[in-house]
Amino acid sequence: MKKNEIQIHLIALAQLLGLDRDQFKDFPSYNQYKKNQIYQYRNQVLSDLLQVEINDQSIAKTEYGKPYLIDHSQVAFNHSHSQKHYALANSLRVQDVGVDVEDLDRVVRFEALAKHAFHPEEFQTWQDLDFDLAYWFKVWTTKEAVLKASGLGIRLSLNELNTNAHPINDGGICTHPLLGSFAYQNFNLGHVMLTVSWRSALSCKGFAFPSIQIIQH
Repeated sequence: MKKNEIQIHLIALAQLLGLDRDQFKDFPSYNQYKKNQIYQYRNQVLSDLLQVEINDQSIAKTEYGKPYLIDHSQVAFNHSHSQKHYALANSLRVQDVGVDVEDLDRVVRFEALAKHAFHPEEFQTWQDLDFDLAYWFKVWTTKEAVLKASGLGIRLSLNELNTNAHPINDGGICTHPLLGSFAYQNFNLGHVMLTVSWRSALSCKGFAFPSIQIIQH
């Protein structure tokens, strides 16, 4: 990897799993198979990156549930899956990486979720944009990616975090007293919204985006 590069692998779950849900006798069986396939893929990507074997025993979790490599602390990684896709972000240079992916055809109660999870400024911007769904997904994935990068996960109320997501620009920086400062980059890929976040100190000179490579399988 080049200096400051973040690499993101994005793959459709249908391709990763190779089997349809209706081929399983019950949901728990399907869920366990999906988990195993995801972990196997994650381990293979990390093995290729480090040129050493990585397996489930190579990975532990912090007290808040964020995974890390026990013997390779120089590697930051984080993963996410939607109903249709799986994303794995990793970096040898940038620490505290978080990633989130959402299918843009996902159907949810957008306004109800926004009222619960959006910061008042985010909700006002969404209203001003006539409830644009792309902006909703940008805010949602940014919140998830930042909280995952921080390691706190959902232990901070989503509506307390103002991502400062921009209606047009696909990236920015946000700060919270309990988290610190995190930069993020959004990628609207047409079928998914993908956001990656990383810890980034505030300074009068601003901040520089690392080189981010998305590998779609």
